[in-house]
Amino acid sequence: MNRRRIIAGNWKLNGTLKEALELTQGVLKALSSLSEEVEVVLCPPFTALSKVGELLKGSRIRLGAQDVHWEPKGAFTGEVSAPLLKEAGCRFCIIGHSERRLWFGETDSNVHKKLLALIEEGLHPILCVGETLEQRQRGHTWEIIRRQLEAALEGLEPLAAARHLVIAYEPVWAIGTGQNATPAQAQEVHAKIRGWLSTRFGKAQAQSIRIQYGGSVKPENAKELLAQTDVDGALVGGSSLQVKSFVQIVESSPQGRQAPCCTG
Repeated sequence: MNRRRIIAGNWKLNGTLKEALELTQGVLKALSSLSEEVEVVLCPPFTALSKVGELLKGSRIRLGAQDVHWEPKGAFTGEVSAPLLKEAGCRFCIIGHSERRLWFGETDSNVHKKLLALIEEGLHPILCVGETLEQRQRGHTWEIIRRQLEAALEGLEPLAAARHLVIAYEPVWAIGTGQNATPAQAQEVHAKIRGWLSTRFGKAQAQSIRIQYGGSVKPENAKELLAQTDVDGALVGGSSLQVKSFVQIVESSPQGRQAPCCTG
């Protein structure tokens, strides 16, 4: 069983529509011969989703959103639902990003509801988990990540997890700081996540679920990070805003890894 590599660019609150389209065109041109073993996802601001989605039609590059509301419709001013994202052409959506948790009061309960709403629409949630620097220094890294996983994935069926779920380990202390976890630190946490998934969903399903690393991923460190056994891709922030750096990260990704044959 192959776990197809996944590299996603989170553009955050950056780029006018014109800039978003120029960036998309540049990525499309540079990755015109993209290997089927690597899945690339672009996550522009909401205002650019539809137009970027139009450019991506017929290509191997997928469209993703940066957040979603858990209700399909209603009196939720300023929110965007999973059906609307699907209509815009999205296949993926980031949920639980540390910036949403920190600045907008995102709770584990809200992340859980968003995850279920996305899967209900057949979309792929990119579930972000990670610890702050203080939590790491106190030795609470796994306690925090386990809590986030347990809350977000409560009630999720194993088959749905294997088909739809992507997890992004993002140490909060490494996001936008220029710091990043060492390859060994990233692998340690990813292996623990996969072990937990195996207990929760079964070994076969756990081997199918892709786990990305995010946190100041750059061309200079991508190759070594992506070479780790349980690192199946990257969630890229600042480096996804330039065609050259993002493409270099995509091209640093090894071919899809052969997962061990298991029964669960």
